[in-house]
Amino acid sequence: MRQIVGQPFIEIKKELPTLGVGLGLRREIADEIFKHHQHIDWLEINPENYMGTGGSASKRLKLAKAAFPLVSHGLNLSIGSSDDLNEQYLRDLKALLDFIEAPWWSDHLSFSSIDNRYLHDLFPLPLTQEAIDHVVARVQTVQRFIERPFLLENISYYLQVPGSQLNESAFISEIVEKADCGLLLDVNNVYVNATNLNFDPYKYIDSLPLERVVQIHVAGHTINSGQIIDSHGEAVIEPVFELLRYVLNRTDVRGILLERDQNFPDFSEILLELKQIREITEETKSGSAVKSAIQAQCAT
Repeated sequence: MRQIVGQPFIEIKKELPTLGVGLGLRREIADEIFKHHQHIDWLEINPENYMGTGGSASKRLKLAKAAFPLVSHGLNLSIGSSDDLNEQYLRDLKALLDFIEAPWWSDHLSFSSIDNRYLHDLFPLPLTQEAIDHVVARVQTVQRFIERPFLLENISYYLQVPGSQLNESAFISEIVEKADCGLLLDVNNVYVNATNLNFDPYKYIDSLPLERVVQIHVAGHTINSGQIIDSHGEAVIEPVFELLRYVLNRTDVRGILLERDQNFPDFSEILLELKQIREITEETKSGSAVKSAIQAQCAT
């Protein structure tokens, strides 16, 4: 979907397709994904794995495009870095998004490069007004270049960045509203941060501009020496599913994705998690329909 310059994101969201429940396309489970395609509505790809590549990666992407709607979730945009935006990366990314006809694309509210050297990790930003202004300008630049709806994702982190002046939800809210972009809400990241840093995940969610949430990530995590690590390598736990339910009862989204990046179980377990996410989605839709019916009845 091409983004019209100047069109408010809230209006853009209304035009985005509802994709349903999806899964990340990973090489280790690609054959199982194609085998069980009827249980998966769409796929998310990491664009860095497919930009300017050939061979098996290119073949896998073409098979995926033929069978599923595709959305891109990047790792190397480094929107918060002090480095200049990587123009070659943006050109390659735009070509890929055009090829897969992505309805939207996303990356992380973080930085992953210093002095033009990629660090292969996602680092949090200082929660300051200076950082907000810096990120907003860069988001506006990439939106003009890519010309497709853009979402920023809340990341997991394990300490408060020194010099921070705001809480994270206020920081995120001001960025997405000033830049007029969308939000990819990772409910596992909310749970991980809330547990490690001792805040209420529900109050955090309530303080976000939920009307800007287009996509949700759901994932599992591990526990190491009493700290929760966002590993994407375990089953999703019930409190994370409850956060998903909480969000879906408060806003409409266009896609929900199960992230599994390592320690892959038998694929039947992944299918069961997808089924559980789908059931939660249907429950919340039913709940909204019931509430609407009650409101209509009361109005008469």
